[in-house]
Amino acid sequence: MNPQQVIDILEQFVSENKQTHIERVLNQRTRHVTLVFEDIDKPHNVSAVLRTAECMGIQDLHFIKNKNDYKVNPIISQGAAKWVTLHHHNRAEDNVSECYQSLRENGYQIYATSLHEKSQSIEDIDPSIKTAIVFGTEADGITQEAGKKADGFVHIPMSGFTESFNLSVSAAICLTVLKSKLNRWPPLTDQEMLVLRSEWYRKIVRESDIILRSKGVEV
Repeated sequence: MNPQQVIDILEQFVSENKQTHIERVLNQRTRHVTLVFEDIDKPHNVSAVLRTAECMGIQDLHFIKNKNDYKVNPIISQGAAKWVTLHHHNRAEDNVSECYQSLRENGYQIYATSLHEKSQSIEDIDPSIKTAIVFGTEADGITQEAGKKADGFVHIPMSGFTESFNLSVSAAICLTVLKSKLNRWPPLTDQEMLVLRSEWYRKIVRESDIILRSKGVEV
């Protein structure tokens, strides 16, 4: 499917205000930083981190599923899943390795969140390199495998007695710190924007697939 063709057909059904909003969001989106979640065991955590990441301009989220599955809660996520790209790693014999290999092929350095003795503060990470931050469950954290195969460990400095934030807050803090070090997110490429624009138009326009088929576009 040609993204530009989709846009040309559907844009008449997208109001000027919505088109302006889409362009504003696209220009603040990034694939320079991504978040990885390993075996999240609480569905409301998934929904909350989707909302956090989408609000902060992150396009891609990766989910390693070895044991746990989930359903997104639309009330908690506020529809965020509609606008982000979700990558599910659940079909390989070794889903951690499959996920990490995919990330490295796309130029990411991988940091696993942990209080490991060699862990460095999120404030010390160099975000000029594409970065993936890996989170585990709130109860147990990352698995030994996810930590061993990462490029390093990272943690959020804390001043209280408790040793961790909840998952959504942790993600928000990490993203805020990395973005502040970059001043702004590195943008999407023109082609990435084009593809997302076409995908979002299809989601916004009611019966978009019927309209496209009527114009001879295979969907």
